[in-house]
Amino acid sequence: MTQVDFYVLPENGSLTAHAAVGRIAEKALSRGHQIFVQVKDEAEASALHDSLWAFRPESFLPHAIAGTDDGEALIIGWEDPPTEHDDVLINTTGAVPGHFARFSRLAEIVAPDAAKLASSREAWRFYRDRGYPLAKHDLS
Repeated sequence: MTQVDFYVLPENGSLTAHAAVGRIAEKALSRGHQIFVQVKDEAEASALHDSLWAFRPESFLPHAIAGTDDGEALIIGWEDPPTEHDDVLINTTGAVPGHFARFSRLAEIVAPDAAKLASSREAWRFYRDRGYPLAKHDLS
């Protein structure tokens, strides 16, 4: 069963969603995991792609946008993930991805604005009501 972790961004904006994705992805990659980052559209994929190249000067997060090089351990996409990626899913969309259950872990990024908080609360209830193990992490 998929472990679902909610990562709540600080209200003061000191950590962006892209930086949070970088931190989570860096840790998961260091442990040998494959990661699919679910974004809402192609523009968001491109923005995250650029952000990950500049994530931290002392860090290197090899990645690709889905369909360009699906052999990377970190893939960013807005549609269904490649079939070989079923380890870690990082979701930035605020909506429950239809394919989340095929992953071992799901990291939900929770932005501090009212609309994103409301959708994250709905997602929490969705996973809880179906018996998925849940955890909440406040990021700083």
